[in-house]
Amino acid sequence: MLINPFALFSFATNSTAESALSNSSCGKALPVGGQAVIEGVIMKGPSHWGMAVRKPEGDIFRDRWSCAGWDKKGMWSRPILRGMATMAEMLREGFRALSRSAQIALGEDEELTTKDIVISVLVSVAAVIGLFVALPLWVGDLFAGWFSLGHVGEHVVEGIARGVVFVAYVGCIGLWKDIREVLMYHGAEHKTINAFEAGVPMTVRNISRHSRIHPRCGTSFLMVVVVVSILVFSLAGGGGALWRIGSRVVLLPLVVGISYEIIRATSRWGEVGRFIMAPALSLQYLTTRVPSGPQLEVAMRALESALNVKFTPDVPGRRIYSESRL
Repeated sequence: MLINPFALFSFATNSTAESALSNSSCGKALPVGGQAVIEGVIMKGPSHWGMAVRKPEGDIFRDRWSCAGWDKKGMWSRPILRGMATMAEMLREGFRALSRSAQIALGEDEELTTKDIVISVLVSVAAVIGLFVALPLWVGDLFAGWFSLGHVGEHVVEGIARGVVFVAYVGCIGLWKDIREVLMYHGAEHKTINAFEAGVPMTVRNISRHSRIHPRCGTSFLMVVVVVSILVFSLAGGGGALWRIGSRVVLLPLVVGISYEIIRATSRWGEVGRFIMAPALSLQYLTTRVPSGPQLEVAMRALESALNVKFTPDVPGRRIYSESRL
């Protein structure tokens, strides 16, 4: 199952959180974000997803589909719950795009079956629970026994261990050639969004001049999750290993929802918010790589598809998008 490592990587780095958070800092006119997939990028606009994938023959496959919309209605539009709903949609669409991009990039005629996708999701979720829930919990227990730590100290060690495991995981998996390609597309996604938000004409040359670091990247989001989890998981109290692992899995949506609200808030705080998020932003040097020109072109085409526009080299991308809405 080739898609399993990519699915796990996508889930662990949470790059899909970026477009969910963009609404708070860019305003309603510029709600864009994205995710790297295999040999390509997906972007999320205000109403549609756009995907661009480099085919084995060298040309670019493009697709566009409507956003679900349910995650912004009724109870799911309320604080905390909107973070849970948005993450659920982003993960669902991320797995869908990974499956589709694998088929296109590898030149396979057969699509992944529902059974393949279900197995991939189950394996990925099991791996995430093992690496980011059970292992840090065991480390917390170990240190609590060695140093006679109290309840709070045990949870702090568990949270630190979760952060260390995440950084080590990303660092190690980044050594794999196929994952490095995904990291380069992740960098292309960031550069493209940064260029678009800066209001420059959308050309490969202009996009390449922008940073591959973005304040709304899901890498930063996940580090906030680590900190918030220390506080939330402490509410579950003690108990046996099964209870503590299960309680963390059950409470994870709450952690995600609270973290989402924190990111939304800091994105409106200007320099203060950037200062607070600076340590988390530095982790993007692990989860992104400098992209090539052809990879930047793919990311730009994905954004065109999401916004349903055609960028030109002499007009700022934001203006083209704004005029298309009139």
